[in-house]
Amino acid sequence: MINKNDEFLLKIEDMGVNGEGIGHVDGLALFVKDAIIGDVARVKVMKMQKNYGFAKLIEVVEPSKDRVPLRCKVGRSCGGCQIQEMKYQAQLEFKERKVHGNLERIGKIDFKAEQAPAFYPCIGMENPWNYRNKAQFPIGKSKDGRIIAGFYAGRTHSIIECEDCAIGIEENREILRIVTKHLQEYGIQPYDEKTHKGLIRHVLIRKGFRTGEIMVCLVVNGDRLKGAKDLAEKLMKVPGMTSISFNINKEATNRILGEKVVNICGEGYIRDCIGDVKFRISPLSFYQVNPVQTQKLYETALEYAELTGKETVFDLYCGVGTISLFLAAKAKKVIGVEIVQQAVRDARVNAEINEIKNTEFYMGAAESVVPKLYQRGVTADVVVVDPPRKGCEESLLETIVQMRPERIVYVSCDSATLARDVKILGDRGYRLDKVQPVDMFPNCEDIETVCLLSLK
Repeated sequence: MINKNDEFLLKIEDMGVNGEGIGHVDGLALFVKDAIIGDVARVKVMKMQKNYGFAKLIEVVEPSKDRVPLRCKVGRSCGGCQIQEMKYQAQLEFKERKVHGNLERIGKIDFKAEQAPAFYPCIGMENPWNYRNKAQFPIGKSKDGRIIAGFYAGRTHSIIECEDCAIGIEENREILRIVTKHLQEYGIQPYDEKTHKGLIRHVLIRKGFRTGEIMVCLVVNGDRLKGAKDLAEKLMKVPGMTSISFNINKEATNRILGEKVVNICGEGYIRDCIGDVKFRISPLSFYQVNPVQTQKLYETALEYAELTGKETVFDLYCGVGTISLFLAAKAKKVIGVEIVQQAVRDARVNAEINEIKNTEFYMGAAESVVPKLYQRGVTADVVVVDPPRKGCEESLLETIVQMRPERIVYVSCDSATLARDVKILGDRGYRLDKVQPVDMFPNCEDIETVCLLSLK
């Protein structure tokens, strides 16, 4: 019988979907954060369920052949880079297994069948560091009373001080140093989730990969920011600084951004390019965080759409129109749907900037907008979906099926909900043809996937 606080020498044989190592004792699985396949580790049991448990890594006694040194000094305590102690090629293989396994187990896909879908190797990066062009840093206080910025520890809202993230842009450190010093000088208090008091909640930083333009947006629990002009003057000295604003979020919620943005300095947005397409990006707009891999991701989606210039395409959850504008060059017409009003405004401006005239953008939830369009007789030959982690609403999938598009290109950041939706579409007449994982998040357990489904 295994009990809490028991210690074992454990051989790590597998890894879970969240990047934790898995070993077995007396037939029961133990999940161990920061352990990787091939490690022999000394672990301490922290919690037991009926058939499995969770253990803490105490010491790696015999390291795996795929183990590498930590690059970030807070790598194990921060909740971000769960697998950065694993060689990059091994990370890609782990992510391939994750997508493949979810499609088999949840999606009921038989990859051994005679007409099995094509499953391609994960597309990785040449340099899997300093790629992330966006970060949201929570602001808090250290035990000695200093104002700090960092990231939440895994599964908590305890802030781990970290201004120099190994996967983030190099300018983060200087920007956060300026902000935290300003807060200290002006006596501005960080937000406290328990009491709902204090002003500064998060600092959002974004950078245009091609343009070098930088945006800073402070999320505040109030209507104004003390010393805002002084702070803006300090931040504008950072090379590339283009837009400084604050976002108002006075709700007692875990949601980071509120709906209102107040511009302090600059144009209120930054510009960037993916391939030949130019984009304007506001603080509230969704835009992929890895621009190098984003181009590979969208080129794959465009290839899978198999456009000839005669098709009407729906791009659902379209953000600022990133995929829409890629598709528009090869389609007769592209209709984008997005729930964030500012993102829709940006999408329309982005179409104008690129002189693209065959796009329309609608504001609202896809599961509400698409049925209304269908009732009006508007249908699609090809549907592209890029939903959040929760996947597509089943009612939306039902409308898409009724429309009977020839192809559905599904872009997903969560292979479990992807597999669930593939199963729903498969039961309603769509065959999974191709699967292409794309590593948008090196050193993290997440994986982006592009799938092609065709009408049987």
